[in-house]
Amino acid sequence: MPQSDPPEDDLLELCQRAIGYRFADPALLRSALTHASGADHRLASNERLEFLGDAVLGLIVCDLLYRGLPESLEGELTRIKSVVVSRQSCAEYSRKLGFEAFLTLGKGMSGFGPTPSSVLADVFESVLGALYLDGGMETARRFLEPIVNPEIAAAVENQAGTNHKSTFQQVAQREFGATPTYRLLDEQGPDHSKCFKIAAQVGPHKFPPAWGRNKKEAEQRAALNALCQIAGDPIPFASG
Repeated sequence: MPQSDPPEDDLLELCQRAIGYRFADPALLRSALTHASGADHRLASNERLEFLGDAVLGLIVCDLLYRGLPESLEGELTRIKSVVVSRQSCAEYSRKLGFEAFLTLGKGMSGFGPTPSSVLADVFESVLGALYLDGGMETARRFLEPIVNPEIAAAVENQAGTNHKSTFQQVAQREFGATPTYRLLDEQGPDHSKCFKIAAQVGPHKFPPAWGRNKKEAEQRAALNALCQIAGDPIPFASG
């Protein structure tokens, strides 16, 4: 006989053990684990919690980076953040915690191979949002810190220095599954003192261009512009 799925209350209990936190309001966790395809209506899904969790994730990671890397400039902090909070990273956090086993999905999504990475990324953020609502920022931080600290350390170790092109290539492959290209848009000045305007692009995704005193500098700046745009941060090298 085929085995039936565990009761919902048992799944919530198992999920709380995986998280290491017991909810005062288990309904928050239930909502966090409910994909729109498996909800009676959209407001009963995890979409609103995901919206909140995304902001909580960004704030905690920025705080960890600010306090933990006092010698790093804004561009370097932005680069590391873009790796740590990327959709691919969030999906991987979900996999490590086993969230896939606790999800409530609609019939059209369940039983047809692995859960999409986008769904796993969403549920990680929604659970973080639920933790914040149930236990406050410190509860969310205690849950998140041991998860993201290894990713922060790896980003610092593997991408030491200011090689924004290398970082952007890593992020582009995670986010879009493709390698960036760089387009020369303009050049100005005499031959002995030219400036170059270059923009980064990943497939159909175009990012803000940047000027540089040579092509290498312009490409590095264009890569940092792209990283900042992906992270939702101000563009450091606006080209006008």
